[in-house]
Amino acid sequence: MSLTSAATLATLDRTGPRRITDLAAVEGVTQPAMTALVRVMEESGLVERRGDASDKRVTLVCLTEAGASYVRTRRQAGVHAFERLIGELTGGEVEALVAALPALKHLAELESQDREGPKQ
Repeated sequence: MSLTSAATLATLDRTGPRRITDLAAVEGVTQPAMTALVRVMEESGLVERRGDASDKRVTLVCLTEAGASYVRTRRQAGVHAFERLIGELTGGEVEALVAALPALKHLAELESQDREGPKQ
């Protein structure tokens, strides 16, 4: 799976259903590229398109259970990789990481806000 596909699934998991135009903007690709990507993920059973109850002209891209499961599995694999690597650090290095956690959390929040863009 491409990084853009994985990032798109993670965005949908984090923010809920989105328009293709919103997803394209968040992931930094063109709308036609996102449309093609959504089509491939839809054929793979990872996402589905649904109408927007508040605006019948709009179609939203939603995660399926298979897509949500993929995101959870991928995140868990990342957690296990970090656990293994952290286990190889010295006590002082672990303490330095713990001290850096508030700053790292703030960076993640800033990045998330930047990627999600304005809410509708």
